[in-house]
Amino acid sequence: MVASLKSAIGAKAEELGFCAWGIADADAAPQAADGLAEWLSEGRHGEMGWMEERKEQRARPKSLWPETKSVIALGMSYAPAQDPMRLADRPTKGRISVYAQGADYHKVVKKKLKAMARWLVEETGCELKVFVDTAPVMEKPLSAAAGVGWQGKHTNLLNRTHGSWLFLGVIYTDLALEPDAPASEHCGSCTACIDACPTGAITGPGRIDARKCISYLTIEHHGPIPEEYREQLGNHIYGCDDCLAVCPWNSFADAAQANKQFHPRAELAAPSIADLLALDDAGFRALFAGSPIKRIGRDRMVRNCLIAAGNSGEKSMIAHVEPHLADPDPVVADAARWAMSRLRERLAT
Repeated sequence: MVASLKSAIGAKAEELGFCAWGIADADAAPQAADGLAEWLSEGRHGEMGWMEERKEQRARPKSLWPETKSVIALGMSYAPAQDPMRLADRPTKGRISVYAQGADYHKVVKKKLKAMARWLVEETGCELKVFVDTAPVMEKPLSAAAGVGWQGKHTNLLNRTHGSWLFLGVIYTDLALEPDAPASEHCGSCTACIDACPTGAITGPGRIDARKCISYLTIEHHGPIPEEYREQLGNHIYGCDDCLAVCPWNSFADAAQANKQFHPRAELAAPSIADLLALDDAGFRALFAGSPIKRIGRDRMVRNCLIAAGNSGEKSMIAHVEPHLADPDPVVADAARWAMSRLRERLAT
């Protein structure tokens, strides 16, 4: 019965659109707790206080839900059809991380997880909890323990078939399911991701300092972006895929496997920085409705776009930056002053 249930779980996962899955014991990733504690003690989480506030629950599944016996880890592909680096040399276009160019993954993946959960409860009568990136759950170490993939030197999960283009979801259950073997590591001597990081945020294999990471700076960081990283942001306006784009394993990922809801919206695939700088709050909300980008708000997006405008070296950007010098948000006004100064400096040479 156990073996047949496990096979049925795999078949149901595939039916629901998950391309990778595996099962781990609730205590299968004990090293994750130590890694988290070290990361937090060194302050590498930056302003993400929520990582520390519930660190005990995050460290171990049983700390969050004592009844947990098994963890079902699932991955859904969002592999891109185009090179994520294709806009690097188009400074008037904003670069948005691949994961955020389509529908909000929280909603898409959670809907499928809930369908999986309903089926499993009907089949077994078990108790369970479902999670997609919004609870104190360490999806990557648990997915690695379940054999879905391994954590690369950039700390993201890597799968030999789907690369790192996977949205992860997990189900905690009180069922004692047969665990899968943990994934083995296949990065070898490659350091492409470390070498590609614009700000040096990957400080060593499996070590990342969020305070330097462009994804953190453009999404999680609320205040002014530190000046030492502004030039390195280039035209990144929401997240960064550089370390993923250069990973050799991603060359095997097939965009045809991606959930169609994650296909890029035309207006987000190569947005005009000038157009984004013209957005008021209502316009921002309308443009990013149904997108994970909506949560950062208009001011943070405009801050990011101003940094990108300053890096563009384009004279035409001055007219789009100037109105923000008097922005009521001091962070936006600061970014506008920096952008204006940088544009004038570069255009004078």
